[in-house]
Amino acid sequence: MTESNDQTQPTPSQRWEQSFLDRWVDKGGRWFSYLFLLSGIAIVYEVIARYVFGAPTIWGHETTTLLCALCFAYGGSYCLARNTHIRIVVLYDRVSPKFRRWLDIFNASTGLLWGGMLVYAAYTLVMKSWFAPWGELRLETSASAWDPPFPAYTKAFLMLALIVMTLQFALRLVHVLRNRPAAEGNSDV
Repeated sequence: MTESNDQTQPTPSQRWEQSFLDRWVDKGGRWFSYLFLLSGIAIVYEVIARYVFGAPTIWGHETTTLLCALCFAYGGSYCLARNTHIRIVVLYDRVSPKFRRWLDIFNASTGLLWGGMLVYAAYTLVMKSWFAPWGELRLETSASAWDPPFPAYTKAFLMLALIVMTLQFALRLVHVLRNRPAAEGNSDV
């Protein structure tokens, strides 16, 4: 039997040079994955406490909601850092490097604009959830029996995650504008 040493080259959509911020976010993703594990443990504990011992917790649901919300907010930056966000690769991989560069410029520019608008929107939410209308620090709470300030924390973290994503788009745009595409076979669109 012969072993195949067929090593296929990565497609254009799989090639990406990570920025320092992308590498930082990528490493942080491993830590955030543990929050999903903690969330799962909290759910199992809650179910057992409620249905086996008849002693439900007041913290189980809100804690798992917070942990999952933090992970989902981080997920956008994580996907962007790993270049695994949703893209129509069937088209992207078939166009010339020159046209692909224009698609990358459009993608990064649009993402930068989108991120900037979302950071502003998140900022207004954070200000409302952290401060009373008269300016005093007052964290928004969940209004449950436990009443933790998790909504305020979640909104602040979402704003930070959006700031990171916007910076990633800015770094990606600078990278694409600085680097010319390498000639790859046919340069027709």
